[in-house]
Amino acid sequence: MKELKILYLYPDILELYGDYGNIQVLKYRSEQRGITATVAPYSIGDNPPNFNDYDLVFAGGGADQEQGILAEDLLKYKDNIKEAVKNGVFFLLICGSYQLFGKYYKGVEGNIIPGLEVFDYYTEALEDRKKRCIGNIVINANLNGKETKIIGFENHGGQTFNIDTPFGDVLFGNGNKFGDKKEGFFLTNVIATYLHGPLLSKNPELADYIIKYCLDRKYNENITLDPLNDKFENKVREQLLNRFLYNSFKKQEQ
Repeated sequence: MKELKILYLYPDILELYGDYGNIQVLKYRSEQRGITATVAPYSIGDNPPNFNDYDLVFAGGGADQEQGILAEDLLKYKDNIKEAVKNGVFFLLICGSYQLFGKYYKGVEGNIIPGLEVFDYYTEALEDRKKRCIGNIVINANLNGKETKIIGFENHGGQTFNIDTPFGDVLFGNGNKFGDKKEGFFLTNVIATYLHGPLLSKNPELADYIIKYCLDRKYNENITLDPLNDKFENKVREQLLNRFLYNSFKKQEQ
């Protein structure tokens, strides 16, 4: 029996807007195919993890206060994390954790939260606390050569700069910055994004992309995942896409 080993970072601190749902979706879609999904939580004070021991590392979102609390702890693993990324371990990073993997996060008061510097992007919050990128969002992403519309919910005051390889093109919503045409950061084994929701419950193709990547890497195979009945999920997606993209089209006409 094949196994997917997941490291879940700071579940008690980074869990905004149902981000834990991403773990539930990965576990459910794996186990429906007879794949064991083992989830190991890690938080401050736990035994240090070796990031290379896992197939997937997940971290959710948190506000400035939460990021400041855990940044010092996370920095202890900077070299191990960089090694794991280089070795192909998959990282799914949502909102606050997305920001922490960059160079730094500059808060509203000008305070600097140092990042892991795994990637070259950086984030700065706007001085006006009322100005936030908030609402539903749709992007167009390329997953294994296939264009896929990804639906989510964004709520961030931070504006992220210096992205060379975005997760996708914004069709509706903001993205990395106000009015940006690009959202998130993407490598074959890294998805860093502002999309909450939880992300994977609205996007089963994306969940399967991650599961397949992890299994292919672990077992050195080109695995074909057994199809699941996503009729209900796809019906919901169709309704949401019609509503969001129709609204976007109508605004452009006005």
